[in-house]
Amino acid sequence: MMKPLSGKVALVAGGTRGAGRGIAIELGAAGATVYVTGRTTRTRRSEYNRPETIEETAELVDLAGGTGIAVQVDHLDPVQVQALIARIEREQGQLDILVNDIWGGEYMVEWNVPVWKHSLENGLRMLHLAIDTHIITSHYSLPLLIRKPGGLVVEVTDGTKAYNETNYRLSLFYDLAKNSVIRMAKSLAHELAPYQGTALSVSPGWLRSEIMLEEYGVTEANWKDALVREPHFIISETPRFIGRGIAALANDSQAVRWSGQSTSSGELANEYGITDLDGSRPDAWRYIVEVQDAGKPADAKGYR
Repeated sequence: MMKPLSGKVALVAGGTRGAGRGIAIELGAAGATVYVTGRTTRTRRSEYNRPETIEETAELVDLAGGTGIAVQVDHLDPVQVQALIARIEREQGQLDILVNDIWGGEYMVEWNVPVWKHSLENGLRMLHLAIDTHIITSHYSLPLLIRKPGGLVVEVTDGTKAYNETNYRLSLFYDLAKNSVIRMAKSLAHELAPYQGTALSVSPGWLRSEIMLEEYGVTEANWKDALVREPHFIISETPRFIGRGIAALANDSQAVRWSGQSTSSGELANEYGITDLDGSRPDAWRYIVEVQDAGKPADAKGYR
């Protein structure tokens, strides 16, 4: 099998579960060495208090054909992040791909609650988790990434710039968190340009993450049972879908054309001709605008 990213080193910051896990697996499937970081290990859980671990993700990277290396890191702690990058430099001597997927705020969001009623403590914690972590990680990792031309930085968020600019994203804190990441990628693109580096933001669509499947009381095997409760879930995608798009992006010698842009898993799939695990190609953000937000009945025909 072809391993187009063989010899490449990636850091998936926030790879314990969800999109981060899917991205790590697909970078591994393309042959990369993938450092997977997060706070939850087999011996210690984060405030999420969920069962997924960074060791599991690293093992899935191995099974996919890459090399997975799990490192417990709290990306709010500059000392831990600095030590992580020193380890990557010591062990690999390079960093080619940085995926900033650190989040951790799902259980802190009070959906559609105005700022004066939303928990201030939880809201500010959300912003620290979504913004500070990405900045700290970029601060310490980019000096290693720019040593060679062609480095790639992917900022993972929720929603494209086009969608988020015209829609309220569920709470002031959530809105600010996800839009800040989009702007961060724009700024990083400017700063990486002299080093032939690329930075962009990428949003998955309606993600069938571990948390979302649990919320609907289904598994990946029977996810369509959730359509009784939420028919528009028909457009959902696996975490591997965004992973395949980012792996294709990392293998694109002309990836710099994406620099500074905001895109989605569906747009990357259309550009690179890739599909989700079931062979479909969901275009969630187009569907959300044209079907869901337009008040039409759920129907994914023409959108996957």
